[in-house]
Amino acid sequence: MLIKISFRSLTFLPVRDNYASLMHHSVNIGRVKIGDDCPLALIAGPCVLENYESARDVARFLKALTDKLDMPLVLKASYDKANRTSLDAFRGPGLADGLKFLEKIKGELNIPVLADVHRKAEIDAAAEVLDIIQIPAFLCRQTDFILAVAQTQKPVNIKKGQFLAPWDMAHVVEKVTSTGNTQILLTERGTMFGYNNLVVDFRSFKEMQKTGFPVIFDVTHSIQLPGGAGKSSGGQRDYAPMLARAAVAAGVHGIFIEVHKDPDRALCDGPNSIKLENLESLLSQLKTIRRALVAESRLR
Repeated sequence: MLIKISFRSLTFLPVRDNYASLMHHSVNIGRVKIGDDCPLALIAGPCVLENYESARDVARFLKALTDKLDMPLVLKASYDKANRTSLDAFRGPGLADGLKFLEKIKGELNIPVLADVHRKAEIDAAAEVLDIIQIPAFLCRQTDFILAVAQTQKPVNIKKGQFLAPWDMAHVVEKVTSTGNTQILLTERGTMFGYNNLVVDFRSFKEMQKTGFPVIFDVTHSIQLPGGAGKSSGGQRDYAPMLARAAVAAGVHGIFIEVHKDPDRALCDGPNSIKLENLESLLSQLKTIRRALVAESRLR
């Protein structure tokens, strides 16, 4: 039997070269520097601020661990998860209390903090506390919102939408730089693959690096199964170490990981969060891969 294959419906990634000719920016967040020839940065923390005590304990654990590994740390935690699947899902303490929690933890541990902002009205208050303002994936094409965030002149972490081609992030970058803000991080968090599923195209790291800005890999959201648990998202945390190692080998500048003491009891995104007790061995592996990659690039 003769099988006929048609290529009309297939879309191929455009072939683009000239990687080496790019001048890459680095992003400075206090003592943390993210970019080429820099140590691998870790952006980590709970998905959402469940309460002050648990967030503080996670932050203390991360600070002690990254000090031991000599690894740059940015604490992440959301004060309001405005994009939850269900109306009755836990969203966090809200803007006022959430920013107070983050400010207190930041002051105690002397670490930079990041959170996602979902509404234009919250930007100014968030900018008073946050060291990095994160633009959520679902909002990465909202021009007025992006411009408002960028105009704070704070470092901006932009999540690539699950629906967006990696080279289309160049247009998002252009919106931010139009304000004079060049403190930009771009984060890959997976691409929709049918319903309730995500995949990671590792070519996207190189494509986004062509913008000249550091690229972060959000490993825990890339293993999320959006809406896959009915009224909440599922996840496949067992795949996180493998994907994280591959991403660092592919040249990302930082890793974004959501962690929890007991992920199975987490109030948000537990199925794709990493247990704190499993973090040290993974970070040690990632640091070794990054060190080898940087050393090799210096020999060219």
